[in-house]
Amino acid sequence: MSSENTVTFADEARRLDETDPLPTLRGEFLVPPAPGGPHPEAAYFAGNSLGLQPATVAGLLREELDDWARLAVEGHTRARRPWVAYHELLREPAARLVGALPHEVVAMNSLTVNLHLMMATFYRPAGSRTRIVIEDSAFPSDSYAVASQAVHHGLDPARTVVRLRPRPGEEHLRTEDILSFLEREGATVALLMLGGVNYLTGQLMDMPAITKAGRAAGAAVGWDLAHAAGNVPLRLHDWDVDFAAWCTYKYLNSGPGAVAGCFIHERHVRDASLPRLAGWWGTDPSVRFRMEPDIAPPASADAWQLSNPPIMALAPVLASLEIFDRVGMEALRARSERLTGYLASRLAAVRGAEPLTPADPAARGCQLSLRVSDAGGLVARLAERHGVIADAREPDVVRLAPVPLYCTFHDCHRAAEAIADLASVSA
Repeated sequence: MSSENTVTFADEARRLDETDPLPTLRGEFLVPPAPGGPHPEAAYFAGNSLGLQPATVAGLLREELDDWARLAVEGHTRARRPWVAYHELLREPAARLVGALPHEVVAMNSLTVNLHLMMATFYRPAGSRTRIVIEDSAFPSDSYAVASQAVHHGLDPARTVVRLRPRPGEEHLRTEDILSFLEREGATVALLMLGGVNYLTGQLMDMPAITKAGRAAGAAVGWDLAHAAGNVPLRLHDWDVDFAAWCTYKYLNSGPGAVAGCFIHERHVRDASLPRLAGWWGTDPSVRFRMEPDIAPPASADAWQLSNPPIMALAPVLASLEIFDRVGMEALRARSERLTGYLASRLAAVRGAEPLTPADPAARGCQLSLRVSDAGGLVARLAERHGVIADAREPDVVRLAPVPLYCTFHDCHRAAEAIADLASVSA
């Protein structure tokens, strides 16, 4: 790109930043320094792997550490935010985030642990209804989890796990093909468990239509929302989803390995007869400390908890949810579409980087994936030479997530210019 165009594009990006209906909240996050290049701060596009740290997290953690030092065991009941019920502080903001009722959500464990806990309840193979349906490009952890569940039930994963693939020559699953499969073979499906936003391509699935079709076919329907929670608006209760699970360290900015979230529809949380793997934090808190051998699960998602919550790991989630509660997912989604659309339009002029993400804004989340010849090398050079942080999925996919909370139009301009420079050719 010529220097004249560079100035024009940079000025346009700054103008968009100054006039956007939802200004960036970049100042509320700790942005790392640029690893290289002319800018002091990184242009950070790896929030789909690990979100940036909210500036309030350190203060919240200090308060918990101070309460531990000052109160020791009494902090369970006398801390500023008493530890024994700490997870309850996250219940309502998490429910608002995913479109649920408060008693349908709980913050606990990690994503794959929660998926296993959900499958212990909702994957009940019987007769000819034994199959688990996922997408072929599911995140590996999901593939491992469903295969191990099949083995746990004495089934052959090669025959039990169905991996839906796009049509030949296409990159994305078509909703009509998923619905057609369920209409043809739904009587054999015990569990349908797809990713709400595909981690590799950034495709946003039609969760309401797929959920409706899956349940009509008699299957339990669960969603892995690792790349959807905090990325796109969700209406899990209204969509009649059976269960969902998500991590909080990506778009929810809660830190590496942060405590995950889980949703169970209220028609299930009120059913005490459902099988589940149990632990002492899953019994009613009014009788928990009687230390009795028989569990009394509450009529809420809390019944699926196993152990007392890790306070130091929950504090960052609390800090993050406060931001989402204040800004709102609808406003963030609108800004996300503007940022992602701007970046997509700029990258369209770059040869040597094939778009992998759907072009339709309604069919993608906050992510653009590019197919390139050397993904790892390109990502390294983006950081070293331009201070642009993205991530690679070997062998040939680069992912960029213009997160609306802290990414700017000027960040998108920097990324587009850097990719064009490193590709050495442009329109």
